[in-house]
This record gives sequence, structure tokens and C-alpha cells, in this order.
Amino acid sequence: MPNLKYVKFEKISLKGHPEFNEAWVQERIAEDPSILGLGDLILKDKERILPKAGRLDLLLQDTDSLRRYEVEIQLGSTDESHIIRTIEYWDIERKRYPQYDHTAVIVAEDITSRFLNIISLFNGFIPLIAIQMNALKYGDQISLVCTKVLDQMTLGLEEEDEEAEVVDRSYWEKRGTKDTVALADKLLEQIHTFAPKIELKYNKFYIGLAQEGQPNNFVIFRPQKNAIRFEVRLSKSDEIETRVAEKGLDLMDFDSKWGRYRIRLTKNDVKEHGEFLMDLMKKSYEEQSK
Repeated sequence: MPNLKYVKFEKISLKGHPEFNEAWVQERIAEDPSILGLGDLILKDKERILPKAGRLDLLLQDTDSLRRYEVEIQLGSTDESHIIRTIEYWDIERKRYPQYDHTAVIVAEDITSRFLNIISLFNGFIPLIAIQMNALKYGDQISLVCTKVLDQMTLGLEEEDEEAEVVDRSYWEKRGTKDTVALADKLLEQIHTFAPKIELKYNKFYIGLAQEGQPNNFVIFRPQKNAIRFEVRLSKSDEIETRVAEKGLDLMDFDSKWGRYRIRLTKNDVKEHGEFLMDLMKKSYEEQSK
């Protein structure tokens, strides 16, 4: 391993800076949307004119889904007018293009506690992500570091619906087979290594999980005739997708609506890659427990 030297970066404020202003930040994100940490995004539009509402800083789109992000940038601290503008632009876009899933994104140098308290009142009803952006300087170099401090929450997930119709094991053995339902048992054994109180819960549309009688669906299973669909809730990540590909597993897609990777597993997959699957489930369990 090459020798690495510790260097100390200087944090600088962009608000009021004569050179590194909001237009400069906008250009950096437009050039490389990945710095926001929201996955593989492409620039759809910049300074997008909205009817009777001003201009949207950036419109980004996920390359693998119908998810669009309405991004507003603010130097300095978040304020009420910025919150209102971000939500207004998101609302206009979702009504104009209902075929897409839309998420509002606020990028600011300081995401204040007051802002987080206000947003928490309706996050879940309005899909909103808050990203704190720091400008770091070293010598004659400057970089932007983005940290997601508020993630999108979705209410009313199908698998968490209290009125979901409960079935029994035999229902799934008929819909799939005894062998593919048994794969859920094998995966549950892996879960028990880090969450021993988790148990299977048989619902009409999926096999979920419960802990002390309460749903805890960090992963759900859908047995089929020759395989089982393994749907694990994780943030979208190039690293995860690379690891899944390296294992030779059948990654169906990332369901951005529910925030799940969907992987089709055979009996051999579960046997050969049990440790890797356990790692994914443990990571999901820990993320949901935060």
C-alpha cells in the first residue's frame, strides 16, 4: 500500500464568496450529479423555467428508473422561503409529468435543526431529501462534500399495511413450492445470527418478517416455482450492485418506489452465497434500526 499523508482541509463558506457562488455549485453538480450521493443520475435540465413559479435549479433523473429529483441549492443556512420554493417546484413537476416518481431535494451548506423539525412534520407525505454540502479547501484546490442528513420516507408501504391479508404456509407452498418456501427458512436462519427474535409472517402478497408481533420488513420473500424473490431494503449503491454482479446473482432491478433491491435466488444461490446474503440483510436491518 502506498504511503498516505494526512492533510487538513479548510472548511470555507460559499455564501457571499466572490468566485465560488451558487452558479458555480450548480455547474459542479450538473457536471457530476453523483456527488450528491443519490445514485447514477443524469442531468435532465438546468435553470428549468416553471410556469408562474421561477426557475428550478436542477432536474436530475435516475438512469435505471422513472425517478426524478427536483433539486434546489441554497448557500448558507436553509430558510422558510427555500423550503416553500423547493416543495412548490416539486409539486409543479409531479403534476406536469405524473408518469415519473418525483422527489424534492434541498442542498444547503447548513441544514438547521429548525428546518429538520419542520420537515419531519410532513416528510413521508412529501418525498424530500436534505443534503448538507461542505466546501473544503486544500492549497489551491477545492472540493464539495455532500452528506445526506434527511432521507426520503414513504408512508403506507404495502408490506407494512396493518390490514394486509394474512395467510398460512400452505398458501405459499401452493403458490410456489415446498422447496422454494424452504429457502425462506434458510434465509431466516441467516437472520437469526444477528436478530434471533425475527420470525416469518405469511401475507397474501409476500412473506414478511415480524419481531415480537410487530412488522419489521427489512427484507421480504416471494417464493416462485423454481426460485425465490429476495427483496432487501437498502439505499441504492454502486458498490452493492457490483458485489451482486460479482457473485453472479440475478439482480432483477432496484425498486425505487419501495427502496428495495430485488434479486432472484435459486437453491444453489442460497447455499453458495449465504454469507453474502446475510451481510445484505444485516446491513438492511441495521439501517432500519437507526
